Amino acid sequence: MAKVSMVSLGCPKNQVDAEMMLYTLKEAGFELSCEEAEADVIIINTCGFIEDAKKEAIENILEASKYKQDGKLKALIVTGCLAERYKDDVTEEIPEVDVCVGIGKNSDIAEIVKDALDGKFQNKYGEKYELDLNTPRILGGVPFSTYLKIGDGCDNCCTYCAIPKIRGRMRSRRIEDCVAEAERLAKSGVKELIVVAQDTTAYGTDLYGEPKLCELLSELCKIEGLHWIRTLYTYPERITDELLDLISKEEKLVKYLDIPIQHTNGDILKKMNRKGDKNTLSALIKRIRTKIPDITLRTTLITGFPSETEEQFTEMHNFVGDIKFDRLGCFPYSAEEDTFAAQMPDQIDEQTKVDRMEHIMETQMTVSYEKNEAKIGKTVEVLIEGYDDYIKSYFGRSQSDAPEIDGKVFFISNKPLKIGTFVNVKIFDTIEYDLMGELV
Repeated sequence: MAKVSMVSLGCPKNQVDAEMMLYTLKEAGFELSCEEAEADVIIINTCGFIEDAKKEAIENILEASKYKQDGKLKALIVTGCLAERYKDDVTEEIPEVDVCVGIGKNSDIAEIVKDALDGKFQNKYGEKYELDLNTPRILGGVPFSTYLKIGDGCDNCCTYCAIPKIRGRMRSRRIEDCVAEAERLAKSGVKELIVVAQDTTAYGTDLYGEPKLCELLSELCKIEGLHWIRTLYTYPERITDELLDLISKEEKLVKYLDIPIQHTNGDILKKMNRKGDKNTLSALIKRIRTKIPDITLRTTLITGFPSETEEQFTEMHNFVGDIKFDRLGCFPYSAEEDTFAAQMPDQIDEQTKVDRMEHIMETQMTVSYEKNEAKIGKTVEVLIEGYDDYIKSYFGRSQSDAPEIDGKVFFISNKPLKIGTFVNVKIFDTIEYDLMGELV
């Protein structure tokens, strides 16, 4: 049977889509391969959210196309957000691509691959709501930690964001479907479950008429085998006392919240079609830290949004220094076509955007170092992810670290340890965003 290799780019939600397609392909009898050079078909599951993601997608497409000359590659297929966003433009602008598949046709990927192997190259698109959110998956990452995608699409319509156009309106999965998948994952050996959607705090409003994240998390906490449950993409205006109380009392819910505030200035937030200002955000963070004193807070910010003045930027920069987020990512504004913000007057030049972003990150580096220094002498629980032969050290993550976006804990052990298990580590040093320790 033909071999299929897949490269998945972008966010964890896109990774889940890729894993569902891998399951569909395997069920159809295809052999899955991690080696692109051996593949008869390569699928690039793309991100198309911002300009850098589009560039990365194109680079991967062009790199994979080389196997048409050097290997046995018969078809190069592009799926994911770039395919959904630009449709036929992909095959017209990048002739190396044989087939472009919109997200609504992910379930048909096996038939599409069969046709491509027969030389039938036809782009396929469907309605966004046709994306099946309950397809089983073949996990592409480590077997002990994975994502649970509880919905797709978004109704927030932030003016800088193309996701509603790419993914459509928010569609929540039913609680029982999410729980059933989580139970299967736990039985397969998953110890850490990471709950994701475009906006997890809006989960359930389309199905049940009101947010149901707390109800879902409560059910997930009952599942035997799960040790950590982490929630990403929680919007500030929807963080309720009920959610905070639940995180505080449930041992399986890690004391970690990812809150993408994007900015702190009220006028800029209004132009982003977001709510709040520095005062409401300060009050929220104070409320969170009061209810959960040991909480780890992560956020993301955008610099150089249209019309952002030096004073407005300084307000955000000072906020970062005052609030002292445990984790922070900052990105220069990307003017995406078909978004309202891209048509706004007073666009900021690229160098200013980047300079402001770097200024924020310099301040955050100091904050992060101070936060890490405060952990020296303390003992933290760590999920072991691997062993580094070069420095002769195990490494993993604490509750304060989400995979891929946060730091690591490196630690010494005099005895062999099993990857994917939890251990206690006493911290004795810090290296930039990472910690060093020894097994207790």
